[in-house]
Order: sequence, then C-alpha cells, then structure tokens
Amino acid sequence: MPTRETLTKADLAELRRSALGTANPLGVAADLAEAAEQGRLEDPDDAGDALTLAAEIAEIRARPEAALRYAEQALAAYPSGDDPRAGFARALRARALFRAGGHDDEAMAELTALRPLLLVQPDAPAYVSAALDAGGRSATAETWLSEAVDTLLNERATAASGPASTAIDPVVDLGPPDAPGVAFFLLQQRHRVRRNLNLPHDRQDDLADRLETQLVRRAGERRDAESDLLFWPRAEFDRLLAEHSALTDVYGPDWDAHRGRLETELVRLRGAGQAGLGVFGATVAGLTAFAGRRGGDPADAAVRAGYAAEVSARPSARIAWPPERNDACWCGSGLKYKKDCLPRSRN
Repeated sequence: MPTRETLTKADLAELRRSALGTANPLGVAADLAEAAEQGRLEDPDDAGDALTLAAEIAEIRARPEAALRYAEQALAAYPSGDDPRAGFARALRARALFRAGGHDDEAMAELTALRPLLLVQPDAPAYVSAALDAGGRSATAETWLSEAVDTLLNERATAASGPASTAIDPVVDLGPPDAPGVAFFLLQQRHRVRRNLNLPHDRQDDLADRLETQLVRRAGERRDAESDLLFWPRAEFDRLLAEHSALTDVYGPDWDAHRGRLETELVRLRGAGQAGLGVFGATVAGLTAFAGRRGGDPADAAVRAGYAAEVSARPSARIAWPPERNDACWCGSGLKYKKDCLPRSRN
C-alpha cells in the first residue's frame, strides 16, 4: 500500500495486517515514520500508533536500532508514557534494547515499570512476556505472570466469597467470547511460557485449559450456524485451501466467493440489529498453531471455532465494517468499497 498521501485509520489497520508480507517491510516502516513526522495522518492522534507499528516491523525484521528509534518517537507522540496505548511501544523499546546488546538493565527497568499492567490490560501479558523472552528472561516472565495470576485470582475470590485459600476453584471472569477478560489472557500466556520452559503442568495450567475449552464452547453456542467472520487475505486463503481443501465448503471455492460470503453475513447481521460489526484477519500459521495446541485438526469445526474466538479477542485483528462507500474496501484489495465488496452481497 502506498503511503505517500494522507493515511487513514483504515490504512493503518491494513498496513498492520499486510506490512510484513510486502516486498520491503522496512520501507513501509520508514514511510509510516515519515507520515507521522510530516503530519500526513488523517487523525493526528494516530501518530503514536503509526510509529509503534513502524517499531514492531523493524524489531521483527531484526533492526534493533531502527526499532528503538521508532519506539522512542512513538512514546514522544503519545500524551504521556502512562497512556494506555503506550504500553506496547515501551515493550518494543525494551525488546530493541535487549537485541542491541549492552542495555539489559535499561530494558528490564522499562519492563518492570510495565509490570502493573499485567493486572489491568488484556494485551499486556503477551507483549511483556514476549519482550522478556527476547531478552532471554522467560523464567522471569513465568514468575511475573504467576504472581499476577495469584494476585488477580486472590482478589476475585476474596471479593466473591472470602480468602482464595478457602475456595474450591478460583473465581475467573471469563468474559464474552469476543472479549475475554484479563484473567484469561494472563493464564494463557503463563501456560505458553511454562510449556516453552518445559515446566510440569500445574493447577493453573489446568485452569487455562478449562477456560479455553469453555471459550470455544461458548463461541460455538453464540455463533450457532452463523459465519465465524474469519477473513483470510488472498495469499492466506490460497494457502488455506491448498492445505485443507475440505474447507472450500466453509469459506468458499475462491477468494471472491469468500469475500462475498462475509459481506452477505455482515449485511444480515446488521439487518438483525447488531452494531459494531467487523471481520477478523486470520492466518494459516495461526490456525495450525492453535490446532497443534488443542491436539486437533485445523479443518475441525470446534478447532476453527476456538481459533476464531482467540483471533476475535485481539483488537489488532479486527477490521471494522462497513467502511464508507468511497473509502478503501475492508478486504485490502486497494479498490474503493463501492467498487469491490459492497456489491457482493447483492450477487
């Protein structure tokens, strides 16, 4: 996607999904930073988010100096370092400091300051533990996540029925399938870190498994016969059908049909009175990894429902619908919505 002109929120969302798949991801990162510097963002308040995305791209592409520069520019663009949106940028800064070498103490100081967010921000367990992993401190991540889980469950058990030590099972607010609570993400990240460290399965790992099973079941009950609203970008869609041809009946025989089914379902849901609609960007690698954790087949309906629940809980995966008629289509084709997916529900 060219970034020479003014960038909208929709443009940033598309770049977040597609930048790493472009021929020159680092060029996209540089363009994002330039757009923020030159005031070419439709909403100036998006400068921090644009620079954070640039930092993420640079960090993933093993350019710690660029990642550090973009992350620090992002932090300067946010109203303050305590802005809820700044947590990810600070974690990226810590990751870049680790990778640059010689700055481990500074990186740990940054992450230690973020540690309280583990109890309040659903995304924090993932980005804090990933930064610690990057610095070779997965054991520290396990300790922090375990202590956060203990604190949160103790607070909830005490509020519900007295001290946690007297409760038969911890009190966990799972939340709705499309927005699980912070306890769910804490437990899932702790489970991931412990698995990577080859630690024995414990009671909280059991709880993480049970909550995931509950979320999958509730997601399936909620969707019933409805579409899971997973959107597979063109390259992902082609790979999906190449590896799992049986899913043709679920997602369509080709990408045009896939987009048409989603557009039709979204129109139906809007007609039924639902608001705040959107689709959720999916990847074959993500589905395969989820199926591996569940010990199931990616083509299995329950596995797909669980993956859809996991993806739909990530704010970065959501693609809002509908765009304005003259705005870029939600599918990322580069065409205007009125010229691309809007007519598909009428076909």
